[in-house]
Amino acid sequence: MENDTNLPLPTLAFLGIGLMGKPMATRLAKAGYPLRAWNRTHAKAEVLRGAGARPCAELEDAVKGAAIVISILDAGPVVGQVLDAALPFLAPGTLWIDMSSTRQDEALDFDARLKQAGSRFVDAPVSGGVVGAEAGTLAIMAGGSGADFEKAVPVLKTMGSPTLVGPVGSGQVAKLCNQLIVGATINIVAEALLLADAAGADPAAVREAIRGGFAGSRVLEVHGQRMLERNFVPGGQVKTQLKDQRNILAAAAGAGVTLPVAELVTRQYETIAADLPAADHSAALIALERINPGKRVGDRADTLPER
Repeated sequence: MENDTNLPLPTLAFLGIGLMGKPMATRLAKAGYPLRAWNRTHAKAEVLRGAGARPCAELEDAVKGAAIVISILDAGPVVGQVLDAALPFLAPGTLWIDMSSTRQDEALDFDARLKQAGSRFVDAPVSGGVVGAEAGTLAIMAGGSGADFEKAVPVLKTMGSPTLVGPVGSGQVAKLCNQLIVGATINIVAEALLLADAAGADPAAVREAIRGGFAGSRVLEVHGQRMLERNFVPGGQVKTQLKDQRNILAAAAGAGVTLPVAELVTRQYETIAADLPAADHSAALIALERINPGKRVGDRADTLPER
């Protein structure tokens, strides 16, 4: 298959076929990119065969000869391990796009390692959840050089809307700003719905009434509805949001600023991280209800992911 310039599409290696990676890689394969899929648990990569991807059991087979490597993995340390294992097999000039959520200093370290090996790097974390990944509407926040970003743009546009926000590491800063707002807003929506219910109003009607005002938001739309339905199957997960919250506080410390709301939100997620790590991050409502005994939004049973 060919692109708008009638040149063959570049070969991609996609590393990390998880909750987000699977729909993202599927879109790339269906768009005609020659795509090799790799995951530490090979069975997860194998499911992409039907979309036209080539599952690879070995990391070497996935990255050798690939023009662009895309990773979306659990956290910075995992990205670092996979990058180190892949480095000996990368062709000179390979562009590595990391779409994981990591710390800024980790992104800068990945860039340095790749440059030393003659390769290039863009950090491009995303927002929009599984729904956005499936629809190709992710917000993609990229950090890197202008030239590297331009090379990445056609691939990134298959998955969403990319924006260059600054040099390497800036994508991770933008993602942390996004997650700061998301995490805080989810907790505020939970408080609003619990207050409405406890004070005798219909929380569903309250949500409907305020949707068109200044309180209206994507979080109120999506996570507010999840809370009313008590549907905590992810979506974004508690453990992922908590990782992001801790990275936010690390970035704040590095920048010399204090973020008291982010600190409070982090503590809230910490209270449910042990027993609800895989629940949707809208389970912040459950954390709130636990500190308000006898108060609960609605009477539906909780729908939670299988442990």
